[in-house]
Amino acid sequence: MNLDTITYNTIYSTYKEPSLQYRRFKHSDVDALIQERKDKAVLKVDPIGKSFEGRAIYELTYGGGDKVVMLWSQMHGDEPTATMALFDLFNFLEGKDDGQDTVRELLKSKLKLHFIPMLNPDGAERFTRRTAQSIDMNRDARAGQTVEGALLKERAKFLKPRYGFNLHDQNIYYNVPETSNPVQISLLAPAYNYEREINTVRGDAMKIIVGMNRLLQQYIPDAVAKYDDAHTPRGFGDNFQSWGASTVLIESGGRKGDTEKQEIRRLNFIIILNALIQIAEGSYGQYEVQDYEKIPFNASQLHDVVIRNLAVKTDSTAYQTDIAIRRGETTVDRDYFVRGRVEDIGDLQESFGYDEIDAKGLQFIPAKVSSMVLDSAAVLSQKDAFDLLKKGIMAVPVKSIGGSRASSLHSLPIHFFTQKQFFPTTSMDLGGTANFYIGDKAGKLYYAVFNGYLIDLSKDINGKLFKSRVH
Repeated sequence: MNLDTITYNTIYSTYKEPSLQYRRFKHSDVDALIQERKDKAVLKVDPIGKSFEGRAIYELTYGGGDKVVMLWSQMHGDEPTATMALFDLFNFLEGKDDGQDTVRELLKSKLKLHFIPMLNPDGAERFTRRTAQSIDMNRDARAGQTVEGALLKERAKFLKPRYGFNLHDQNIYYNVPETSNPVQISLLAPAYNYEREINTVRGDAMKIIVGMNRLLQQYIPDAVAKYDDAHTPRGFGDNFQSWGASTVLIESGGRKGDTEKQEIRRLNFIIILNALIQIAEGSYGQYEVQDYEKIPFNASQLHDVVIRNLAVKTDSTAYQTDIAIRRGETTVDRDYFVRGRVEDIGDLQESFGYDEIDAKGLQFIPAKVSSMVLDSAAVLSQKDAFDLLKKGIMAVPVKSIGGSRASSLHSLPIHFFTQKQFFPTTSMDLGGTANFYIGDKAGKLYYAVFNGYLIDLSKDINGKLFKSRVH
């Protein structure tokens, strides 16, 4: 059964779960969607345990076939992309009379699917990687010290799956080797021993991945890689492989302009559905392990911004260098702000950026702080803020933050601060803030590096969001 890309796109757009649009959804959002499934009675819903802090963890089951498949997501609380895709898949499985009933019947008759979405609800509540016990659950397959990890292990021992899907997000700074392409999807058939041997179980996982990659190349050519395959005896993927389940790791990476990973969510939905069809048919057996080996491993040479050949002056010397910048996120409830920092300085010919410029002939120019004091950040429109930015002003004092920590967040290209002083970037320091201008010797400003965002001052910012906060 070969579905073409148009059909997959149509299925996805029809069944995409509309309530999940942003990465920082909570357990309550997932719980509400799961409760809705009970009335539809297509997927069997079972509460199988509770997290360390008492949040319910569910298993949803579909089909009655002989091939048992387990799929689990968000064992790291800040890795939600596949959780969204699973709810899209649930919607599809509950659909009918859309021309795809033969697909559903195939899956129902050949497979028994066991889904555990949001395995780490406590981490998801905080949007942090680890559990409430501060343990990395994906390194707890051996010891079972976390409530959630012990639960996953118990379910695996009870269900004895023949196939497993371990669903994660990787950092957005992996690139396809020797290219500037971000790795949008990373795949892996985890090793079950240190020698990385290939038996039938692991070989089948590799063949499933070859099928996934062939489909992905039609959507995102040259944007797929393999995750590191070093054996991790504590890791769940490695242990599932050793327990006899052909296990596929899917890591959702980065894509320019896809901050909330909605496009990568779509790719997850498509390749998971495709893989389940091929497992049901047994058609993944057509692929060769050698083609898995041809998929390159992740490289880690990517940054948010790379500036090349920038002239930098200090009190004692002047030099020309490359600058790499990354933006770190801090979660505030369902939202976040970023802090741009200088990640690297020096010869960065082998590094890449989501945004890049060659600043040869241009130089570092410090930002100015406004002398006017505003009542709050709400006083300025985006146009007002951009006008100030174009004049070399990157920070404005305000009298108050607002009523709550969440209300301190804003999306304007200007820093607001309530403390007595604000210190823009005056020198290029490794690990330091990334708030400065790039201009010529006469002082004309061409670019602003605001909180790690590269802004071309000659172009309209067109409603772009710059995730920041009042300091």
